[in-house]
Amino acid sequence: MSEKMKVKKPFYKRWWFIVIAVIVVIGVIGSLGKDETETDKVETSAPVVEETAEEKAATEQKAKEEAEAEAKAEEERIAQEKAEAEVKAKEASVPREHKSALKKAESYAKTMHMSKAGIYEQLTSEYGENFPPEAAQYAIENIVFDWNENALKKGAIICRNYEYVRFGYL
Repeated sequence: MSEKMKVKKPFYKRWWFIVIAVIVVIGVIGSLGKDETETDKVETSAPVVEETAEEKAATEQKAKEEAEAEAKAEEERIAQEKAEAEVKAKEASVPREHKSALKKAESYAKTMHMSKAGIYEQLTSEYGENFPPEAAQYAIENIVFDWNENALKKGAIICRNYEYVRFGYL
């Protein structure tokens, strides 16, 4: 039985490996032949023209304007970094309870389409979240939400529920 077992060829003697090796070699040889680029073929026979005083002044003015623009951009970047640092510092100084109230307010606004007053009541209610009024007020003042869209969605839900009641589905 051992005589009938087929001996496998090593992978480097198989046809698919040889084909891949030939393709790689052709690719390497092809890339070596392209040493000259278009930028190397610049003609040097063009006459050299010296800049006039006006052209030099215009070039210097342009360089000066670019330097001023870069300086202004750097100042704006620094101011933006300071503003971001102030925002982070302000966020770090906010009590954890206030942050938690804000997250709950966002959740109520997004999922239940509640109004600001409804969210405040839910946050401060002893049967709701039971946050202190300061935390609830912070949440209401700092929540970013489209209240008009929220009111439309809540109205649509109420109308749909009214139709269910009217036709005896609920």
